[in-house]
Amino acid sequence: MGEGTPKFEASAAAQPASVSLWDQMPVASAPTVQGATIEAPPAQPAPVQSQPRYLNRELSQLDFDDRVLAMAEDESLPLLERVRFLAILGENVDQFFQVRVAGLKEQVHAALPQTSPDGMTTGEQLRAIHQRSGALLQRSTDLFTRHIAPALEQQGVSIASVADLDETAHDFLLAEFRARIFPVLTPLAVDPAHPFPYISHLSLNLAVMVRDPVRHQMRFARVKVPPLLPRFIALPDGKRFIPLEQVIALYVGELFPGMEIVSQHPFRVTRDADLDLVDEEAADLLAAIQNELRRQQRKAQVVRLEVDAGMSDEVLGLLVRELELEPTDVYRVDGLLDLSSLWAIYALDRPDLKGEPWTPVTQRRLQGVGVEQADIFEALKDGDILVHHPYDSFTTSAEAFIDQAANDPDVLAIKQTLYRTSGPVSPIVRALIRAAESGKQVVALVELKARGDEQANIAWAQELEQVGVHVVYGVVGLKTHAKVALVVRRETDGIRRYVHVGTGNYNPKTAQIYEDVGLLSADPELGSDVSELFNFLTGYSRQRRFGRLLVAPVGLRSNIIRMIRREAARPGGGRIILKVNSLVDPEIVEALYAASQAGTEVDLIVRGLCSLRPGVPGLSGRIRVRSLIGRFLEHSRIFRFGPDGDAAEYYLGSSDLMPRNLDRRVEAMVPVLDGTLQDRLAQILDVELDDDVLAWGLQSNGSWSKIPTVKGVNAQQAFEQLAAARAAATNGTNGHTPDA
Repeated sequence: MGEGTPKFEASAAAQPASVSLWDQMPVASAPTVQGATIEAPPAQPAPVQSQPRYLNRELSQLDFDDRVLAMAEDESLPLLERVRFLAILGENVDQFFQVRVAGLKEQVHAALPQTSPDGMTTGEQLRAIHQRSGALLQRSTDLFTRHIAPALEQQGVSIASVADLDETAHDFLLAEFRARIFPVLTPLAVDPAHPFPYISHLSLNLAVMVRDPVRHQMRFARVKVPPLLPRFIALPDGKRFIPLEQVIALYVGELFPGMEIVSQHPFRVTRDADLDLVDEEAADLLAAIQNELRRQQRKAQVVRLEVDAGMSDEVLGLLVRELELEPTDVYRVDGLLDLSSLWAIYALDRPDLKGEPWTPVTQRRLQGVGVEQADIFEALKDGDILVHHPYDSFTTSAEAFIDQAANDPDVLAIKQTLYRTSGPVSPIVRALIRAAESGKQVVALVELKARGDEQANIAWAQELEQVGVHVVYGVVGLKTHAKVALVVRRETDGIRRYVHVGTGNYNPKTAQIYEDVGLLSADPELGSDVSELFNFLTGYSRQRRFGRLLVAPVGLRSNIIRMIRREAARPGGGRIILKVNSLVDPEIVEALYAASQAGTEVDLIVRGLCSLRPGVPGLSGRIRVRSLIGRFLEHSRIFRFGPDGDAAEYYLGSSDLMPRNLDRRVEAMVPVLDGTLQDRLAQILDVELDDDVLAWGLQSNGSWSKIPTVKGVNAQQAFEQLAAARAAATNGTNGHTPDA
């Protein structure tokens, strides 16, 4: 669920941002917002030292996972929705270990002691993580084994054990094993002639102890559970599902004929999965990433070992020794290993055990006549359009924007950033290919360092290049995370630019489950800004000022801080509402603390990580923090500065409030200037602040608690109702409609 972070992350004061070409350019005068220079910031109040100023970033991630687990524990949800949250939890924890824990352990191995902004040493963080993650694992395993699995069985979906099967089922499994499983298994023995094998990242394995009945010698062997086979084998009745590792274990003796099977237990390893590009100035970044991926497959450090609770101390000791682990890296699991595999159970065709599906709607300004798609370029001549996914359709907005551009003979060029997509089958990728084949200038900025998608991005980047798309890989030293697209079109009155700026990836799959917002616009100044941004990304440019866009790393941080300080200086007290995925940047946190002390009311909607400590008298007494956890992943970034009315300014874009986003990534935030669209953003923020069904509140002591349900406002259900109402509404005045 989410996007990873660099291994080492300190406050801006403690650690300078990485140096890029942009950093070496002369700094222009004060950045502008909406074309006007922002006044110099007032002096900050003296800091309050009564208690630690920050919450720990790593433990905040586990707090988020705890909230996800609470959704799985919610008995009011349909059964398979609870299974889905367990699968999400499994993925989250895997990502946390392979990135964040791996980074902490690398600090230890490099003998580079660091103290986090909240004052914890690396060792203290690792010990706290072990305790907290172990408790999460125990709680989630117990939940599935003792509650969800029995409840599923009552509904005709049984995660069965081989020990409970009858002779008919055993006959079926034996035939299945011999026909489909046995041929792809490879037992790897460990003895003086066979060194301990490499255990691949996130692989499920069996640790098998065998005895030679003639020589009476005990030997260890590893059998990898093939990842290409289904994790659960369905029995002919379609109701019972057997974990694949249990089927292999049942017949593992066929892999060792003539030997006695003493024991067999499943285990799983997690490795460091963060790319470490030593030479980011390599002439061929594509080749450098491919080489690093190959190196990572063989050399990445193991950071976690999950084992079956019944594994003997002898076998466990062998694994710990050979994998070079500490005892605190081991997690015993009395149940199913790898909860993320439960996605296979969630995928079952049992709509009666799932929530009511939501079908995204097409806004009226994007609705054509009959089944035809509206002319988006004509629609944008009447004003900007705001879309809110997954409530508003991604297919008939952002995707249709690129599709229409690819088919339009008057379109001269399409330029787009691509961070994560659904690969070559993506309609957007296919549209870019068609556009290039028709002779249009097509530029795709592919971020090769999108964690977890590196290999997939390489594959379809090469396919794009083969059809004539100009594929570039971003800026040395910076990851391109901005979500922007530019269409250049020839019209009767000259060349016109159309743009899309969003908070989410151009991925039609995640657009159905990620909550995001996007702006479609024909504004000439915004089009010029996006052109300049692409010129920097694809060539050489010294552009550091933009008329509309706020761009990291050149001015986004400074503009956010200036607007926070402006609210702090506002007579009578200012107003700030920020909706982000993560807030851990110390400089931003300090600015918000100072604003609170100066009388500014601050509401923060933070889905995941939050280092700010709210509600502390004299420090953050006017700051409130909430998090919404629901069926859709809250992913949009929306910033509001100023009181109600025309004085408020609204921004949306790709950046979270983290050092990596503000200093080491190319990010883009855009102001929303149209009053109707500002009202839409205000409505989104107001509904989320009013929610008392999905919302959790962060307390000053760092704990999260469920907000009591009084009014029964479920923000995500409210947005579904609002989207349906807007789609059915009649046209408004001045070319705008309520769904603009």
